[in-house]
Amino acid sequence: MLDWLKNINKEHPEFWKNYVSKFDKKSSRYVVLSTETSGLNTAKDVILSIGSFAVIDSSIIIGDSFESVLLQYKFFHDNGLSNEFLVESKMTKLGEPDAIKAFIEFIGNSILVGHHIDFDVEMINAALERLDCGRLKNEALDIDVMHRKLNDINDKQFSLDELSTAYNIPKSDRNSAAEDAYKTALLFLKLKSRLGIK
Repeated sequence: MLDWLKNINKEHPEFWKNYVSKFDKKSSRYVVLSTETSGLNTAKDVILSIGSFAVIDSSIIIGDSFESVLLQYKFFHDNGLSNEFLVESKMTKLGEPDAIKAFIEFIGNSILVGHHIDFDVEMINAALERLDCGRLKNEALDIDVMHRKLNDINDKQFSLDELSTAYNIPKSDRNSAAEDAYKTALLFLKLKSRLGIK
């Protein structure tokens, strides 16, 4: 049987059907996200943690957030790595299937925002594929692209630190997906206002 035909007839998990059903209307909620990954290869690497905050109107909604360490024991074992990071972290720890399911339920039909968001989206799509789901349907905005559009720059990409310096966002010693998501949310609010995005 042809692969595409198999996909059409495939029975998706219930959480995925619920997610897909939410896209009949546009959301006014943004979800700013950041992932920590084991590397930059979407085919071989995995998500180690996710941090995200909702933004509604011009406010970061701290109580509307998602943060989890993904228990990637197989990846750590296969690559001869220690589980120290997983054991020491005080964050919620979930296996990849449960973390991705909870994250999909959290984002719903929100517009996703991130720094080099295409990479995060592809990493999440790879995890969804392992769960026999489709690809994310959410619209996505990239703060680096927004910055370059605002300043008419086409020939350079900017790191999160460079953008934080440019917009006077305080630096932090902590380095986590949630910390990066919060910095990204602050940058997004400034860029959204300057670009006139509702």
